[in-house]
Amino acid sequence: MNKTAAQTQAFLDVFVPRTRALSEAIEIVIAPPFTAIPAAAHALRGTRVLLGAQNMHWELQGAFTGEVSAPMLREFGVTHVIVGHSERRALFGESDRTVSLKVKTALASGLTPIVAVGETAEERAAGKCDERVTAQTRAALEGVARTELANVAMAYEPIWAIGTGNNCDPKEADRVMGVIRAALDGLEATPILYGGSMNVANVASYVACPNVDGGLVGGASLDPNGFADLIANAASVFS
Repeated sequence: MNKTAAQTQAFLDVFVPRTRALSEAIEIVIAPPFTAIPAAAHALRGTRVLLGAQNMHWELQGAFTGEVSAPMLREFGVTHVIVGHSERRALFGESDRTVSLKVKTALASGLTPIVAVGETAEERAAGKCDERVTAQTRAALEGVARTELANVAMAYEPIWAIGTGNNCDPKEADRVMGVIRAALDGLEATPILYGGSMNVANVASYVACPNVDGGLVGGASLDPNGFADLIANAASVFS
């Protein structure tokens, strides 16, 4: 919940020109708040930067006051939607069931769901990390055809690392992301992103790992130049 429409426009005025020098091998998606999506859609038209949303409802319309549907997002050119972020799960009652419903609706609507899974500090301390992310992955993708898994992105976000500056060690993140990839047949080609205090200084150490295909970046994305630098450091690994 950052940036008004005007602030989003100002951000993109700085950020978009910086992306022109970045490797085309890097896919960039910006997911602003709902109120800023129209401004972002206008600013991103004709650029390489794709537009995402932070959430959506699983129904296409109806008596769901305060919610936003897939057709509403598609109208503005949204291509990606974050589903099951830990804050949605912890603060707003998002469950494995609703995540699964949203994944199916996103795919049916031509959106790429970015499905977030991850363990709490307590679950990690109890040795339940692998069990937790495997269960979340299988629940989120239950009933999704194997042929559609390439149209999904997964995101590993250890909840204890989000916004704390206490990032997960890259080798451990890579190990857990391997567990996620092995949770279901067909995830071999599914992009898996790391989220949890990723920043300009550590991004290269993550994307150099075999199971890490990118980042789900929160706080480090709020400054346009800092975010552009982060992406440039990620791109340097592939150059």
